Amino acid sequence: MSKELMEELNVQVSTWSVMYAKLHNYHWYVKGKEFFTLHEKFEELYNEATLHMDEIAERMLTLGGQPTATLKEHLELSVVKEATGKEKAEDMVKTIADDFGKIMKSLKKGMDIAAKDGDDMTEDVLNATYQSIEKHQWMLNAFLGESNK
Repeated sequence: MSKELMEELNVQVSTWSVMYAKLHNYHWYVKGKEFFTLHEKFEELYNEATLHMDEIAERMLTLGGQPTATLKEHLELSVVKEATGKEKAEDMVKTIADDFGKIMKSLKKGMDIAAKDGDDMTEDVLNATYQSIEKHQWMLNAFLGESNK
């Protein structure tokens, strides 16, 4: 695995760690008329975030890489920011949809590097993650009454 690919995969591991914490925050603190819908959706998303983080980290380990494993590293490398704790329900949904856009950009970069390295398996892992969150982003934007950009 190239150093460039290892670095981009660590961005993903870190990003999913931050998303996991952010989604938990939203799950616990969402309020309002959409509580039941969003409480359940945020739980689904943080469970999925764990799977993405673990799959990418284990792929790195399989290839001899070293995934980031501290909160300090995760906060430094993540393409998304942690929750502020002040978001309203609709802001939470908007933020997650926007975050998924940032993550997809990073995933695309990782896929391009993996392709350049001839690493089809890593490219496949990243592509599957991309497709999953692309669908979630579409659904979140539909919830907001918006279309994907």
